[in-house]
Parts: sequence; C-alpha cells; structure tokens
Amino acid sequence: MGSVRRMRLGVLDVGSNTVHLLVVDAHRGGHPDPVRSHKSALHLAELLHHDGTLGEEGARVLCEAVSDARAAAEAEGVEDLVAFATSAVREAADGAWVLDQVRERSGVELQVLPGEDEARLTFLAVRRWFGWSSGRLLCLDIGGGSLELATGRDEEPDVALSLPLGAGRLTRTLLGDADPPGKRAVGALREHVREALAPAAAQLLAAGEPERGVVTSKTFRSLARLGGAAPSTEGPRVPRRLTLASLGRTVELLAPMTAAERTRLPGVSANRAGQLLAGAVVAEEALRACGLASVDVCPWALREGVTLRRLDWLAGG
Repeated sequence: MGSVRRMRLGVLDVGSNTVHLLVVDAHRGGHPDPVRSHKSALHLAELLHHDGTLGEEGARVLCEAVSDARAAAEAEGVEDLVAFATSAVREAADGAWVLDQVRERSGVELQVLPGEDEARLTFLAVRRWFGWSSGRLLCLDIGGGSLELATGRDEEPDVALSLPLGAGRLTRTLLGDADPPGKRAVGALREHVREALAPAAAQLLAAGEPERGVVTSKTFRSLARLGGAAPSTEGPRVPRRLTLASLGRTVELLAPMTAAERTRLPGVSANRAGQLLAGAVVAEEALRACGLASVDVCPWALREGVTLRRLDWLAGG
C-alpha cells in the first residue's frame, strides 16, 4: 500500500472574542497534529451598535484580523484554508455586507456557521477524542455569544442545540458595567439562565440518559483549572474533570472579585476575566439542568471538528 499523504490545513475561527487560526498537519483517519496557533483578541460582539450592525469600524477591524490570519496561514504553508464565523457575525444585522467586505478586502471567503452546526461539529470532535466506548455523550460548549449542547451515541448527535447564553453576551446584557456586579444582578442572571436551559435540557435528556458528560473550549477549561484540574502546560492528554460542586465554589469565589483581580487566578486570561463569572453561572446551571455531577474536559472543540469534517470531505472527493 502507498503512503498516506499528509496535508497542512488551516482553520480560521472568527468568534465573539477572538480570531483564531489553527494550523494542523493531518490526513483522514489520522490524528491532526497542531503546528501553530495564531490568535488575536477582537471582541467583535462588543463592536455591535445599538441597531445590531457592526458597521464600517467593525468591518474594518475584522478585515484586518482576517487578512493577518491569511498572511500567517500562507507563511505556514497552509494548503487548504477553511474560514468560518460564529454568533457575532451570524447575528449582526449587516452580517451579509460584512462578509462581502471581508471577501473583497482580505480575499477570504468567510462562511457563517449556524449554531446547531457548531454543536454538531463540536460533538464530532468530542466523539473522535473519546471514542465509541464512551457510549452516549452529552456535550456542552460555552462561547462568547452562545452555548452549544448536543447528545448522541454516534458521530452525528441525536439532538444539537444552540442557546443565546454565551459568557460575553450575558456579561454585557445582564451583569452590566458594575465591576464586580452586585448580588442582585448575579441572581437575575442565574434565573435567566435557568429558565432558558430547562426546555433544552428536557429535550437532551429525552433522547437518552448520557453515559458521559463532556465540556469543551476556553471557558470550561478555565473553570476546570480553578477547580483543581491540571494546568495546560501538562499537555492535552492529561485527564481533566470539572464537578458541579467545584463550580458552586468558583461562582462564590468570582462574584465579589473585579475583573483585574480574577486575572491573578490560575488559568484566567485578561482577555476573558470580565466574562468568566457569567460563564461559571452558565456552566453550573447547565450541569445541574442536565443532571451531571461531573464532566470530562475535552481538549478538542469546534476548530478540531471543522478540521475532521474537512478531512472527511476531501477524502470523499
């Protein structure tokens, strides 16, 4: 048999908080090996105007970030670049115009992922990481603008949902500018999250009792670190868990702290410190609603799911 050709793939993720280029060497059926990661903090959702548009300024900074990412991809020898945007662009009133501007100014065709597709692709990454022996998975992913949830026994989930419960969104809309927010604001946030989660959790659990709960992405990794999980320096294959009990303690720890004080905690970046409290409340309520006392932390998430799906597509011709 001939050798399997490896290729260099780039996955460009335009999220609510960052523009993140992941470069991997990969082939179908193999483990994608990360080569480089290029990140720029954009906080795109914070650039939305009151009328829901990103406008000229939002388009300009996005085009610059995407152009920089494209240049980085070319410098890394990327053969195939897949670029996608999530909730911030998806929900912008002028999203179609912004996408046109990105294509014209940067030469990158940015595709908008529906929230349910985010959940499906993240689920695929989790399934490939943990394998078939994990049985029915229930997967949760907190982003800046949305919360993705999915469950199933196969690579394609039975149920895939996206809720507007992102950590950045809730910080802006419900916690406001107070730093730290008061107890009343945190209580109102918790009630809002609990109410939004109830029908989604019922739909997920109706599909079947999960045999393994899994969480992904930066917010959950930071919360796991605060709960005592191994630091990122120990590598992605170290098992990490997050418990409902530790999330309760983390909310109590974060609530009276300012954003600046949170940056001094292990695993908390300045880029996300301001929205970590909202993320912790969402995480706690999501685990409680889904009946999960503890969950495993998966190092793979949406970008890896997009990579795997792209490799499957390329192999299929």
